[in-house]
Amino acid sequence: MAFSAQRPEWSVEGRDWPNREFSRFVSAGGISWHVQEMGDGPRLLLLHGTGAATHSFRDLAPNLAKHFDLLAPDLPGHGFTDMPPSSGLSLAGMGRLVGILLAKRGFEPDIAVGHSAGAAILVEMALSGTIRPKVIIAVNGALLPIRGASLFSPLAKLLFLNPLAPKVFAWRALSHDATRRLLEGTGSAIDARGIELYQRLFRKPGHVAGTLGMMANWDLDGLQRRISRLSVPLVLVSAANDKAVSPQDAAIVAARVPVARTMPLAEGGHLVQEENPEQVSDLVVAVAREAGAPARVETERL
Repeated sequence: MAFSAQRPEWSVEGRDWPNREFSRFVSAGGISWHVQEMGDGPRLLLLHGTGAATHSFRDLAPNLAKHFDLLAPDLPGHGFTDMPPSSGLSLAGMGRLVGILLAKRGFEPDIAVGHSAGAAILVEMALSGTIRPKVIIAVNGALLPIRGASLFSPLAKLLFLNPLAPKVFAWRALSHDATRRLLEGTGSAIDARGIELYQRLFRKPGHVAGTLGMMANWDLDGLQRRISRLSVPLVLVSAANDKAVSPQDAAIVAARVPVARTMPLAEGGHLVQEENPEQVSDLVVAVAREAGAPARVETERL
């Protein structure tokens, strides 16, 4: 399925993209990636979740860049990164492609932070030996199959194969209120600027197709069977008001993974890194220090 002509355009949708001055385009794994690189210190890889892009870290990334050398890509098929073949939208495929990108940049992360499905990609990469960070931090990590949604993947596949589905979704997303309601359904309250950025992406069938393709090719059942083998320490951050990933999932995963521990947050929804970037940044800095990859003290850079 080709949506290259309907993907977000850097000169249009990206005209005032958050942290645009740190953006660059890199060819790796047969596709062009949009990545943002900033900061200095221990190396930190930052991955967004399904349907998002680097804008979901618009305030978090600059905070982290005060302490870390940060790399944050748009995942394949998302934002301003090209759509890969469908195999590249699977969990293993995403991990493989991100690994190729890291190799191209010569970037070996000391810390890996993933939001939602981004956390699943990091765990998959660690299990395959693609990355060996000192710690993985999962922010509302989507690490377990969605309860009561056994038909989710087949339905997503049907939608992905239907060339009209992304166009219909994009048409419905033209409304600011429709995008706001969709985001509120995650349990998060996002400001008008954040809503408008999501709306830019949701209006483009190419981005929607990447989101549907990721859903259609996702296999969290396989990850669930292997996750107990994880040897990299895993910190499971869960926000109390998350309506997309149950906060209880963190405790379930922690019980199965000997190297995992939970860090519950009393406030925030699924997009907590957008609602309270300072809190999430402080948490990452503290965890990095505990893991033996201390964040660079800001005064050292003056």
